[in-house]
Amino acid sequence: MISGTDLNDLAGLTVYGPNEEKIGKVVDVYQSTEGSDGTFVTVSTGMFGSSANFVPLDDAHVEGDMLVVPYDKDLIKDAPRVDADEELTAPEEERLHQHYSSASTASAPPPPTPSAGHDTSGPNTDDAMTRSEERLQVGTEQVETRARLRKYVTTRTETVQVPVRNETLTVDREPNTDFNAGQSLDGPAIYEEEHEVALIEERPVMANETVPVERVRVGTQAETEQATVSEEVRQEQIDPDDGSAQRR
Repeated sequence: MISGTDLNDLAGLTVYGPNEEKIGKVVDVYQSTEGSDGTFVTVSTGMFGSSANFVPLDDAHVEGDMLVVPYDKDLIKDAPRVDADEELTAPEEERLHQHYSSASTASAPPPPTPSAGHDTSGPNTDDAMTRSEERLQVGTEQVETRARLRKYVTTRTETVQVPVRNETLTVDREPNTDFNAGQSLDGPAIYEEEHEVALIEERPVMANETVPVERVRVGTQAETEQATVSEEVRQEQIDPDDGSAQRR
């Protein structure tokens, strides 16, 4: 039985069942709020923690970073479904206890019979050991993200060279000759006079015109890349010991 002072340290521990069967990880700890002293943990049993099941701690114990329970993975996954909220009610607790107690009674193994070998750390066995190891099971899950096109307005300065034509005043002087003598002597001898001409100049004129440039649409395409995942797996090792170290 796990004492109350250890409950805060259970979250995140890896849960193992009989025969060192890996079941999952502890998600949360629940205690009854209706007078019972029952204590449960929720254990993630699906791929990547996709589901969680309640497991009683009555006969559980902690070994290092492992929480060892006397129930196999199939029994835990078949437990009654209970909502994992902030409280565990007495009726829910009773359903869970009935499931684990009845299943444990029905599946209790027969008493072991003596055999040829002898296991110094447990019951009698044959003359061989079984070496087991954990295998990492990997898969994928789909997670949706949102992507969108957003149109907004920016302003830039555009500079354009525009040719403009300007008229300037020119003055031509010609000497008096027999050819223009009549024009030179026309009018008074000395007098004031003004001549006026119009000068034309061009100035740039600007106007903005909105024109469609392109059509932009969104779509999706699938790309495959290699993702690297890592998880600790345990494996058993068997080494011979013939007692030679003790004879030295």
